[in-house]
Amino acid sequence: MAGRAAMLVNLGTVVMTVLTLASFVEGFGVNWGNIASHPLNPDIVVRMLKENKINKVKLFDADSWTMNALAGSGMEVMVGIPNNLLETLADDYGNAKDWVKENITAYMRKDGVNIKYVAVGNEPFLSAYNGSYLKTTFPALKNIHRALKEAGHTDVMKATIPQNAEVYQSANDKPSEGDFRSDVKQIMLDIVKFFHDNDLPFTVNIYPFLSLYLNQHFPVEYAFFDGNGQTIPDNGKNYDNVFDANYDTLVYALNKAGIKDMKIIVGEVGWPTDGHKYATPKLAEKFYAGLMKRLAKDVGTPLRPEKLEVYLFGLLDEDMKSILPGPFERHWGIFRYDGTPKFMLDFTGQGRKIVPVAAKGVQYLDKQWCVVNKDTINLDEVGPDLDYACYHGDCTAMLYGSTCSNLDKIQNISYAFNMFFQIQGQDVRACDFRGSAMITKNNASVGSCLFPIQIVSGSDDFRISFVFGRFIVAGLILLGLVTAI
Repeated sequence: MAGRAAMLVNLGTVVMTVLTLASFVEGFGVNWGNIASHPLNPDIVVRMLKENKINKVKLFDADSWTMNALAGSGMEVMVGIPNNLLETLADDYGNAKDWVKENITAYMRKDGVNIKYVAVGNEPFLSAYNGSYLKTTFPALKNIHRALKEAGHTDVMKATIPQNAEVYQSANDKPSEGDFRSDVKQIMLDIVKFFHDNDLPFTVNIYPFLSLYLNQHFPVEYAFFDGNGQTIPDNGKNYDNVFDANYDTLVYALNKAGIKDMKIIVGEVGWPTDGHKYATPKLAEKFYAGLMKRLAKDVGTPLRPEKLEVYLFGLLDEDMKSILPGPFERHWGIFRYDGTPKFMLDFTGQGRKIVPVAAKGVQYLDKQWCVVNKDTINLDEVGPDLDYACYHGDCTAMLYGSTCSNLDKIQNISYAFNMFFQIQGQDVRACDFRGSAMITKNNASVGSCLFPIQIVSGSDDFRISFVFGRFIVAGLILLGLVTAI
């Protein structure tokens, strides 16, 4: 009897496990970027992905450190080719063959990497690039596809080009008017024909957050999936959120190009948590909750009601990213830089109030912070020091509407000093600032404003950021939080 009871308990456990596994959404993956001063060890990241039942990842390069960690994991991987390699791959087919051999074939072994896609470039036709990659992207794609085919890989993987959604547009904001942007229309028509002829997918990055960020009159609720905002009727279809409208604008653009059945992958979609008044954990939680419920139901868009394939953006915060698109750019992660989840998110799409599984085995630097030395600082002369700290660190969380925007002048300076100190690996020389700073063992965090401690990274590459520090300081000056320089 006891044995039978034990068997029933074990069977029940197995059934519950199977049900739990089956309930996780299958149609999504995550973007895993590494533009960070202290990248989280890839082995730790892979373990975290597995524990969250995330089985698909999209990379922005083919870094061996990351690829080796993914080997044997079984995860579906989209490998990336950075834009700075497009010219090299376009100019010489031999270069494309070499790239495929070194970054694809090398991992096509037993217990290797399950590569499903190769992303040729990333948003290469973004208008901000001023046409820099217009002449090289398509030739690079053709060379990579040819190299994959000659290597015998095209039966298991496809090449694609992740495009920003701005490559298409609508004259009246209705999907049915969708067409490719005039300055890239011909090259896009050539590319989608090549995609169609070779059974390759179209990959697009869609960002409802940017609709809010770029247009102060944009209806807030239309950025989410709750259906609480306006509804736009169009050709017998109703649109109650900008994601669906954006996606179907692409569908119409493809239809006008004579392509009606091309597979579409959403390469990036997400919501940042800092650096802007709409970039908050609360709104990110709302956005992802709605998105995951949609994915769990296998509900597509009005024009494409079938199941969507989506990669969330992104997995981790990246403190070395350019903030040219906006101060929020370093805060897209569902997890903080150290693998700590930032908000509740149920990856099953059931809407449960649970947090993702945090990274395990993360080691931190010493529990110490760099702060203002109130005994020695001269507030009238600290401007250049603050400028330097923000220029080489990350002060995006201090801007208006961000998590650390309510600090006083001394706290602002301390925050900037500490971010620089942590990014530099707590080098004691990074906490001096002409005698205005000191190291403390007392946690310097203020309320919800986290003064972070950096992690011990598997990489010793403490890269210094030279990106727009004066932009950050200028914002602080306008707010009256620091003196003019």
